[in-house]
Amino acid sequence: MPRIISVIVVLAGLVGFSAGQLFAAEAAPPIRVGTSVSLTGDLALLGREELQGMQMWAADVNTRGALLGRKVEIVYYDDASDPEQSARVYERLISEDQVDLLLGPYGSDLTYAASAVAERHGFPMVATGAAASKIWSRGFSNVFQIDASADRYMDLPLEFAREKGLTRVALVYSDEEFPAEVAEGARAKARELGMEIVYDAEYPEGQADFGPLVSTLAAADAQVLIGGTYLDDSIGLMQSLSKAGLTPAIVALTVGPAQKAFGDALGAGAENVMGVVAWMRSGFLPMAYDFSYRYKVRYGSNAAAQAAYGYAGGQVLEAAVRLAGSLDHDAVREQLRTMTFRSILGPYRVDDAGRQLAKKTYVMQWQNGFRLLILPDDLRDSPAVFPFR
Repeated sequence: MPRIISVIVVLAGLVGFSAGQLFAAEAAPPIRVGTSVSLTGDLALLGREELQGMQMWAADVNTRGALLGRKVEIVYYDDASDPEQSARVYERLISEDQVDLLLGPYGSDLTYAASAVAERHGFPMVATGAAASKIWSRGFSNVFQIDASADRYMDLPLEFAREKGLTRVALVYSDEEFPAEVAEGARAKARELGMEIVYDAEYPEGQADFGPLVSTLAAADAQVLIGGTYLDDSIGLMQSLSKAGLTPAIVALTVGPAQKAFGDALGAGAENVMGVVAWMRSGFLPMAYDFSYRYKVRYGSNAAAQAAYGYAGGQVLEAAVRLAGSLDHDAVREQLRTMTFRSILGPYRVDDAGRQLAKKTYVMQWQNGFRLLILPDDLRDSPAVFPFR
């Protein structure tokens, strides 16, 4: 039986969960799933959304029955958006709390540090919100990716720009793993498409003032602005662009534009900004509308991609445990390495290093105060507004 069918069968078996099994699940100690979460620091908003996705997954497992006859509990500590602190959290989760399973933190830098701890202990970990390929280039066997690779994030916006006849590209990006790899991939894609990189600038993590960068960017006369950003820097960058009156034909950024906070901060200044995302409710992904509706009922806000990361990470981990039939690390690791699955985030299939092979990204755009899916064309909510201004 193909593995993807096997996963469906083991999950479907929960429908017939008996009263006796439910009693056993109540009596048995919970399965403890450990993670570090950015509750403070630069990634606090995104990290909290990912945690809520994990907690919703655990609640769903517990509502419909149990996992291996036991309830599921999320055990977490604040990593303060700091990679070193995240590593310390995972050491504590494994050595002191002796959790049964691991989900990764939000962010490639944090996952890079955390996965080294998991590898040292031979403890498989599903990386929830991490895209930097450097994580999977160390010969590790215990970290498994659910997101798309960072170096493919800007493929769709650049292909769209080339179709519109644009050839002059500017790159700006934070000096962290994920944004840097976004820029690296954009350079390669631009070369492939015969486009010219006319501006290429890295800025330090946490930078707030983009006035000097935008001043030098203006002289490059770029038609397309590609940004490897998070939330705060994407807002600061757009504020500086607006102040300088700089209007490339396309502005495409990572992470920030997909957040409601981006639109709240910029108002009309967010209009027509494109954002590359791993998940959108309207992307025809499994259970997307159901998940989004229930998330809003539970937490009072729309689900962002980070919430889907957390929930999907739990789904992938659950599928591996059910196929393994145990919590044995070797058995779970083997399932994570070999199984195929469809979570709410999309297809899961990894290579021997645990690197994702099947996941693709989407492009949204702020239009009339709403975040609408524009690429790929066959899934779009609305045609792209072009040019940017």
